[in-house]
This record gives sequence, structure tokens and C-alpha cells, in this order.
Amino acid sequence: MTRTSRLFVAALALVGLVAAGCGSSNNDSSATTAAAATIAPTPKVTGDLAVFAATSLTAAFNQIGPAFTKANPDAKVTFSFNGSSTLVQNIKDGAPADVFASADQANMDKLTSASLNGSTPVVFAKNKLAIIVPKGNPKGITGVADLAKPGTKVVLCQAQVPCGNYANQVLEAANVTVTPVSQTENVGQVVTAVTTGEADAGIVYVTDVQNVADKADAVDIPDDINVVARYPAASVKDSKHQEADAAFISFLTGSEARAILEKYGFEAP
Repeated sequence: MTRTSRLFVAALALVGLVAAGCGSSNNDSSATTAAAATIAPTPKVTGDLAVFAATSLTAAFNQIGPAFTKANPDAKVTFSFNGSSTLVQNIKDGAPADVFASADQANMDKLTSASLNGSTPVVFAKNKLAIIVPKGNPKGITGVADLAKPGTKVVLCQAQVPCGNYANQVLEAANVTVTPVSQTENVGQVVTAVTTGEADAGIVYVTDVQNVADKADAVDIPDDINVVARYPAASVKDSKHQEADAAFISFLTGSEARAILEKYGFEAP
């Protein structure tokens, strides 16, 4: 091979090395980009959310709200608690709400049938009913049948309110007829009536009695006549914060919120 030929071959080899080096650099760059995309942080949501929630969710949601804001510093949650039937009517009347969390499916269905929900409802918790009595159970109530005894002052929620509807189902299953001395618009008012001595007993959620364990006792309702209350949540169609609404509802079904809900006596859906 002549000197000129050898120089030509060497030049071709050098070009091949440079090209191979460039190809390797591109592959490494692509891999780095893909890895960066994989570990990119989840974007935080923003907005001030108005959440309309069933009264029985008060204690749990008052802890879940700050936890959600801690995960999303530019998102703030404000709660309005009341009976689910009252809240859904407020929304239908134009009250500004971003998310509705109901204590039953029936009142969530009212939102859906009016085409006012912005997302498909998601069940995030379950609950059961219990008889609430003043601390020490002065009337000696042992079960649902005792609520029908003469002279026993019983307070229930109104029939259209989830806790009232559920209570009526329990009484029907037990074949017990009760004439309440009062019917309230939310479960919190039943709790108040019993803990202040205005009533001898009421039917509320297990979680409600747990929240006032220093003032009241629970009398269990057997599973064969009890009711499982399912809690669905959905965004409201007119909300201006649909992305944040979805994030809050997703947070409700996550491990952190579930731990808080279970701490307050709710069961996983």
C-alpha cells in the first residue's frame, strides 16, 4: 500500500470514530431526557375551592383540607357543612360550589339528574348507623326496639336527609315504629339534642358518636338491620376550578385522606 493510500484509510477511520461518538452522545442525551421526564414533579393545582359536604364529614374534612393545601400550597379549601339534601338544593339554587360530597347516592343523583355535576361521582368512604344516647345511657337503651318505649324522647333527621332516610330503613327492618319528638335538617342537630339532654336517643352515624365520646355513648345496631352509607363526591358543573376539583377528589381516595377518614371511624369504600 502506498503512503497516500495509508493516509486515506486512516482518514476514513477517524471520520468513523467521530460519527460513532456523535451517535453515542445523541443516545445518551435521549436517555437522560427520558429519565428527567420520568422523575419530573407532579404539577401543583391552584384555586380557592368551595366544598359542600355532609355534616357527618365535618371533623375528617377539617383535617383533610389542610392536608390537601400542604400538598398544593396555592390551593385553599373552604367547607360548607349541612345535610346533603340542603346542600344539593343550595347548589340547584345557584350557590357557588366547586365540589359536592354527599352522605348518600340519592342526593348525589339529584345533582346528576339536574345536569349540575361536572364529573362522574366517586365513592370515597362508607359509614354505618348507631343509636346515640347521653353518657351513661340513663334510659338503659339496649337496641332499636327500646326507642319505641313510652316516654322515650327520640330525635331523628328529616326523611329527605340521608341520616333520616337511613334511620327509617333501620326502623323498618327492625319492624319498630317510632314517633320522634323532633326531626332535624342534619345529623349534627341530632347529636346536639342528645348531648344537651333535649332527647334520650337518636339514630346517627357511628362516626358521629365517636366524635363526641366524652358526652355520649353508642348502642350498636346489628348488621342485619343496619345500613351501609356510601359517600360519593363530584365536581359541580359551574366550577371554575375543574382541575383543582379533580385533584381534591383524587386526594380523597388517596392513602393520606383515607388514613384520616379511618381515624374518624369511616370505612374504605
